[in-house]
Amino acid sequence: MNPIDDTPIHLVLITGMSGSGKTVALTALEDVGFYCVDNLPPELLESFIDLEQSNRAARVAIAMDVRSAAALPGLPRRLAQLQRRAHRPVHLTTVFLDATTDTLVRRFSETRRLHPLSLKRSQDQHRALTDAIEHERELLAELREQALVLDTSLIRPTRLRSQIKDLLGATQAPLTLVFESFAFKRGIPMDADFVFDVRMLPNPHYEPELKPLSGLDAPVATYLAAQPEVTQMEEQITAFLRHWLPQMLRDHRSYVTVAIGCTGGQHRSVYLVERLADTFAPDWFTRVRHREDDNWPGPASQAAELT
Repeated sequence: MNPIDDTPIHLVLITGMSGSGKTVALTALEDVGFYCVDNLPPELLESFIDLEQSNRAARVAIAMDVRSAAALPGLPRRLAQLQRRAHRPVHLTTVFLDATTDTLVRRFSETRRLHPLSLKRSQDQHRALTDAIEHERELLAELREQALVLDTSLIRPTRLRSQIKDLLGATQAPLTLVFESFAFKRGIPMDADFVFDVRMLPNPHYEPELKPLSGLDAPVATYLAAQPEVTQMEEQITAFLRHWLPQMLRDHRSYVTVAIGCTGGQHRSVYLVERLADTFAPDWFTRVRHREDDNWPGPASQAAELT
């Protein structure tokens, strides 16, 4: 008889909108050693976990989505029951992949695939697809509220794979802070819990020697550090987060995404994201994203990768 194994099994649930990149995410987890199953019916979740626990699996990733629409309303209850079980504990991370409706419509149009909730092709295919996407959002709303949300609207598959691998390496931390820089001209990240607008701060873009650089480069950092308004903004964001993060931890939040936006997502927001991540790193598990780094013209910054 095998001895009792009380080592937690790490279960990652990948869910989200059809066309948002769930297959890419699942493949990324398979690459780092997760045993992966796509489209497992929710009714089989507990039996499947029992089987994997008996096989002493340590890391399991499951994709569930609207293809199991009839069983989705009961999924949050099943997940809660799974975590409360007395025998071998389950450490659950739920990742919800999302994208704007326009992005999803474009992806389905490019691949010419039928949305899972589109029963048939109609004469007004665009309207039928949009209606199906909005209905899917309603069905998945409760799951989204309980998950780490990743907005895949503006990132490439290679970036999503890197992001998934990076974030899920931090799942044992009680709360992970994700600091993300972005450009307002390309839209606000859908996965942001807090959004701070720093477009009113002095802009290095108008300094010829700083324009091709980014907030990662020392000359830009020196310039911004010398601006009193930038320091004041940094201090106020820090004070806000220090006040509210303990409350969010008590509310059982696992991830908090703080998005800092400027006009181009290259100088001010990047600098502040790096500063805030350094400030909070001693007390919280932190991660940094620079959403627009593929578009930076500077030689030093172009090689920057999502961390």
